[in-house]
Amino acid sequence: MTQRKSFGSDNQAGAHGAVLSALARANLGDAVGYGDDPWTQRAAAALCTAFGARGGAFFVFTGTAANVLGLSLLLRPYEGVICADSAHVNVDECGAPERILGSKLLTVPAPDGKLTPGLISAQLADRGDEHRVQARVVTISQVTELGTCYTLAELKSLGEFCRAEKLRLYIDGARLANAAAHLGCSLADLAAQADVLSFGGTKNGAVGAEAVVVMAEELIAHVPFLRKQQGQLASKMRYLAVQFQALLDADLWLRNAAHANAMARRLADGIRGAPGVGLWQPVESNAVFASLDPAHIARLQQDWQFYVWDTTAQVVRWMTAYDTTEADVDTFVADVWRTAQA
Repeated sequence: MTQRKSFGSDNQAGAHGAVLSALARANLGDAVGYGDDPWTQRAAAALCTAFGARGGAFFVFTGTAANVLGLSLLLRPYEGVICADSAHVNVDECGAPERILGSKLLTVPAPDGKLTPGLISAQLADRGDEHRVQARVVTISQVTELGTCYTLAELKSLGEFCRAEKLRLYIDGARLANAAAHLGCSLADLAAQADVLSFGGTKNGAVGAEAVVVMAEELIAHVPFLRKQQGQLASKMRYLAVQFQALLDADLWLRNAAHANAMARRLADGIRGAPGVGLWQPVESNAVFASLDPAHIARLQQDWQFYVWDTTAQVVRWMTAYDTTEADVDTFVADVWRTAQA
């Protein structure tokens, strides 16, 4: 296979140069471990300011760990988590929330990846029945696994509904930066309705670094103990924290995400009209979902790396990243057209 830019995942991109430079600077000399260092304190404070968080910001290694930690702050073992059936916590985390927390996931079909108050209501009928799992948390992904974004109005509607129903709201923000870039809003705007949320670094130029942002101040005392118990208290925390400081400096996180989104739009615009190729979801982030003939997929995958998202519907997912270039996209688009006509 010719070595070309991967459209498989933004996880496959390398680290941003500014992040690597920050890691090199933080590597000089000794530092107190377990987060009691100036890098961690500065980065956590900066995240709290950006999100308008009264609680705190905490660093972990992976998105799955961030989700498990975030949900653990909101649940008792007999309580359940309402999520879209396509949610990462349900499909791609090997049952981690259920295995580690002992909390059942209550899934809801959501064709566009987004939950609504009406969809959530269907899971609330059994509350108060001691024989049934008690719905307690609603978790949403922003951006969703289908590349769609909740608008601020949709987030407000969900937040008001959750508060009225005494439900907690957790946001899986592995691609939160891409949502902010698409909506033209601040991180604080996106976080305003949440009790807890994650903020992804790994998909946006960092190296194995994610943040859990606690908006609800009353939850803060539990975080240090749960993070340690879940194996996410890094002894050399400065190496996680300094990456977020680099991303926050001069809004690098936003520039990275905006570029990735722009490359996805360029890709989607480029393939419009290609024989047998149809867009499957609106392009609202750095993901392009398209339906292709199986033979067309096979021809493309001879030279390009990407995933088949739905084998039944023959839907593929093409992901762009902060380092995807216009030339990368244009070369791929040309191959989509060439192989469509083969």
